[in-house]
This record gives sequence, structure tokens and C-alpha cells, in this order.
Amino acid sequence: MPSNKSVSDAPIVQFTNCRILRDRRLQREDLWVRDGKILNPEKLFFDEKGSADVQLNCKGSIIAPGFIDVQINGGFGVDFSLATDDFKSGIDLVSQKILSHGVTSFCPTLVTSPPSVYHQVLPQISVRNGGAHGAGILGAHLEGPFISREKKGAHPEHCLRTFEAGAFQDLLNTYGSLDGVRIVTLAPEMKRSSEVIQELTKRGVCVSLGHSVANLSQAEEAVQHGATFITHLFNAMLPFHHRDPGIVGLLTSDKIPAGRRVFYGMISDGIHTNPAALRIAHRAHPKGLVLVTDAIAGMGLAPGRHTLGQQVVEIDGLNTYIAGTKTLSGSVATMDTCVRHFQEATGCSVETALEAASLHPAQLLGIEHSKGTLNYGSDADFLMLNDSLYVQATYIAGQEVWRQDTSGM
Repeated sequence: MPSNKSVSDAPIVQFTNCRILRDRRLQREDLWVRDGKILNPEKLFFDEKGSADVQLNCKGSIIAPGFIDVQINGGFGVDFSLATDDFKSGIDLVSQKILSHGVTSFCPTLVTSPPSVYHQVLPQISVRNGGAHGAGILGAHLEGPFISREKKGAHPEHCLRTFEAGAFQDLLNTYGSLDGVRIVTLAPEMKRSSEVIQELTKRGVCVSLGHSVANLSQAEEAVQHGATFITHLFNAMLPFHHRDPGIVGLLTSDKIPAGRRVFYGMISDGIHTNPAALRIAHRAHPKGLVLVTDAIAGMGLAPGRHTLGQQVVEIDGLNTYIAGTKTLSGSVATMDTCVRHFQEATGCSVETALEAASLHPAQLLGIEHSKGTLNYGSDADFLMLNDSLYVQATYIAGQEVWRQDTSGM
């Protein structure tokens, strides 16, 4: 066998008998991995005269990029909005457990909380690569507290805040720091929000519009100042109205700056969004749809009482409510469940369903050169799935980090 040592000592692994999601279609070809990256086999053969050190037969599986969840509040009894002594072990537990659902990277999400919680929790959320220890952390998603009282949803009203004279300084004082913060959800109709959006964007923080009563022109102005995302479309915003479609109208707005795409999150759990609404959004703006779980601490646990930040919530089947009310409060859906429901509800292709949980969130965060695709040179974060889109194995940096037990689910 020709030597591969001139380029790297790392072994070359060839995944055979698979269908790879690449360039928006499933292609029957092999996947080559070395040193945590996806290799171009032509360069390997012709430039390096190299070949595989290990061959793995995928037995006809689909290979797709790892899922990226940009809105997850916790799971398995862990609540990211609670400042606990063992917060780090909690985040480690969630990052480990979500591997079985195909998530290879995520943004731990904090709902509206007192400043003291942000000051204690945010320093403990550090951006890190994924691996056998769990999914990679891309940075925190701060959903609130600069949101609308009328559309607060499950967010505690006593913790909501407005922007005062020193708008951006108010935000910094509330959060303590923006180190490791990737997304901030705010209501764009709030006074002085434009300067905050501009400053966050300048610092590389993705601004998302949500929990808001904004009209369409206010939403368009926010996008013109740098906002690129909509937090859980249809939920916690004004309902679509034909004379002023509100934030929902961004999906077909002609006021989006050239070269900019607005993305929008969808909780495809069969509870938060009627399948017809899911179909309307997808058909209106398919390239902007980002599947999110909005999962809470109760994900993966039995029905009963759990927490979401400062609130007690009750899980009843797939429904999660603020205790004693019928106000929805996050979901208990897993990402792979959302992908399957999305495909079933919309009738979209397998490729489209998988990209809504991988390529699109990567594009939203500007990391599509390394995550969310299986292009040559990308990080080898990928999944093996069967034709029904059930995850069979999860790989991060080319290493198997989870595999379904062959004895059952």
C-alpha cells in the first residue's frame, strides 16, 4: 500500500456502501476521512498516491452532516437557566445525551433570567469542540430578557427589561459579558433596539427577532440593521395578518438587503406549529428554515413537573405548559424527531429535511465552511441514518461517539 505518511500520520478511513448528502442530493459514493476532516479522494489518489488504512461498510446507510441545535434550553433534568453548583456537569450530561439524537453541535439557550443568573452561568459556558465527551458547544443563545410583555410566553414577567438611555451598556450590564454568546433574541419594536442590533452584529453576535409585537416595517428595519434570525416562527409573535403580516412577513419581504438571507427557527414537534403552518412557511422560504428543538429540562424524562428557568412547567405527553396554565413552554422533542416530523408534515425530500437541521443552522451562524456539510475540508461531524431517518450512529471529527445498540432502540 502506498505510504500516506508524507502528509499526515493519521489513518485514512473510507466509509463504503453509503449514500452521502452532498450538494443537496444523496449521492452513492464513499466518504473519506482523515484527521477529523473530510478528504477529497481525487487529491488523495493522484497527488498523494494514498489509499485507505481502514474501510467501514455502512450497509446502505444515509450519511448526513451532524445536526446543529441553536435553541435548546436543557434536557435530561438539566436546566441551562438555573445557576447551580454543578452547572458544568449538567451541560456535559446534555451534550453527551444529545449525541443519540444526532446533534453534534449546539447553542445552550437561557430564557429570561435575573442578571445574577447570567453572571453566574455565562462564564461556565465555553465554546468547545465536540468529541466522545459530547456535542460541541457553539456559544450561548440568550433568549430575553429584552422582549415584549405581551408576547412573553413562558418567560417570567418580573425579569423582563427594556433598553434605557445607554442601551447597549444596559445589555452588557444585564449579561455581564458577551464572551461565548452566539445568539441574542430580542423584540425589535423596543426603543433603542436598532443601536443594540448594530452593536451586537458588529461583535459577531447573531441577532434574532422573537417574543415580539413588531409590525413588518419594524422587523424589516431590524434586518437592515443586521438581524438575521427569527426565534420559533409563529410562536410568541403577532399572528399573520394580511394588511400587516408582522415578523412572519419577513419570509417574503422585498426589503431584505441584497445578499442577506433571513433564517427562521421552527419547532417541528407537532405541538407548537400546526403542520399546515409548517408547510406554509417552508413553501414561502425553504432556504431559511432552521429546525430547533426548544427543548427543556424535561426532555428525555417522564411526564410531570420540571423547571424552565424561574418557572415550574408540567409535561403532559408531548405538551409542556407553565404549571397551572395552558401557556406552552418549550418542548420535549428531540432533534431527530423534529426532522422526521418536518419531512412527514411537508412531504419534502429527505435531503431538504436533513439540511434544515444541519446546513441551514450552519449558514445562520456563518460556519458552513466547517459544519453542516460534507464538503471536502469540512469537519467530519456526521450521522449514519436509515431510510426512515432514525439515527444509527453519530461521528464527531471522524470518530464514532455514539451507536445504536443493535439489540434495540
